[in-house]
Amino acid sequence: MPMEGRGLSSRSAQQVARDGKLGNLSIPLNVQKLQTALQAKAKENSGFRFYALYDKVHREDVLQFAYLRCKSNGGAAGVDGQEFDDIESYGREQWLRELAQELREKKYQPQAVRRVFIPKRGGTGRRPLGIPSIRDRTVQMATVLVLGPIFEADLPPEQHAYRPERNALSAVKQVYKLLKTGHTKVIDADLAAYFDSIPHFELLQSVARRVVDRQMLHLIQMWLNAAVEESDKRGNKKRTTRNRDEKRGTPQGSPLSPLLSNIYMRRFVLGWQKLGYAERYKARIVNYADDFVICCQGNAYEALQVMRQLMGRLRLTINEEKTHYCRVPRQHFNFLGYTFGRYYSQRSGRAYLSAKPSKQSISRQIESIREKTAKRRSQLSAEQIVTELNDGLRGWANYFALGPVEDAYRTIESYVARRLRRWLCIKHEVRGSGCYRFTDQYLHDQLGLLRIRHLVHNLPWANA
Repeated sequence: MPMEGRGLSSRSAQQVARDGKLGNLSIPLNVQKLQTALQAKAKENSGFRFYALYDKVHREDVLQFAYLRCKSNGGAAGVDGQEFDDIESYGREQWLRELAQELREKKYQPQAVRRVFIPKRGGTGRRPLGIPSIRDRTVQMATVLVLGPIFEADLPPEQHAYRPERNALSAVKQVYKLLKTGHTKVIDADLAAYFDSIPHFELLQSVARRVVDRQMLHLIQMWLNAAVEESDKRGNKKRTTRNRDEKRGTPQGSPLSPLLSNIYMRRFVLGWQKLGYAERYKARIVNYADDFVICCQGNAYEALQVMRQLMGRLRLTINEEKTHYCRVPRQHFNFLGYTFGRYYSQRSGRAYLSAKPSKQSISRQIESIREKTAKRRSQLSAEQIVTELNDGLRGWANYFALGPVEDAYRTIESYVARRLRRWLCIKHEVRGSGCYRFTDQYLHDQLGLLRIRHLVHNLPWANA
């Protein structure tokens, strides 16, 4: 049974330029022209260095679109407490003019980044998330609009995160293809606090390989050195300057951080190729943000040692507890929410190589359903609850659409129906399980609860 699915749709830069949209936002024509010209120049000459970019950041059309991108992404206020509604009340155009003037006069100074902590996947602690002010997010997004097309021309195909035509599913599919072509000796690697560990000097060197506009480099350096503000349990605020003092780290949560992380990870991917390790070990890297695997045909133990050495030279730290060698199909490994390995057909009993939603991914979706149907939310309407459930189910099923998904879908569908019945019983003060009053037909036909298994049957399948 091949690994198949209906992958997430992802449009290329050319498609975006043709239809003039990014998400639900129309890209201004002048911004499209600017990005196309920058990328064309970068592709035309891999050694070209851009001298005049800072003036593009404070262009009216670029800043305006950057602000709208940030607003569409939502997000909480930064340390200044300013929210999007406050800016709209003040006057968006006036606010943007004042910000552009600060940039033109080189008076712009970033504010501290508000730090919050969110649970890690699998419940193994918490990870820090930086929330810049909307003002800083807007300037950073404008910088991404200018720099993104330049560095997109340089990024190798092994890198799948935050790029047109690539996403987490394309990385999963690439790993599957490598396994099918005999690259079954897998190094499942994990970096310890990658975003917090990126060294500033080496990162800026990587940026300066393409950008020699001193004002642009200074802008990036100011963001890298920005203070971080945290609140303790009593609400007392404390500011620290760890990034500036240790000269490392990019704050997760900022619009610029994904681009910078890709630029620095490119060093590892290209080093692996240029130093001959890809050929020597017949080893291919598949990278998504700070996650990567190396699929080998040759000596994977030697490849693992070389990978450790390269990461040391890049001043990055391997998480040894989570990094290991795996021989597929005898063993399984997890990557981006999928478990790769040998599975057996329920019909014929035949063994096949594939990937399916990992147990952790199913558990996280179950936990999300449990939170949405908690007793404390019984004051909401059934329509609100079902809408939230459907949004989560649709997104989960859109991503987990490869390989043998039927068992996972069945588990999720059974659980969500049971939890919704329980929520309805609490809301309407009904005793028992609610199976007779709130039947499957009532849940799906009247309330509109999504049947994710129907998505599999109704949509076309494409070979991964």
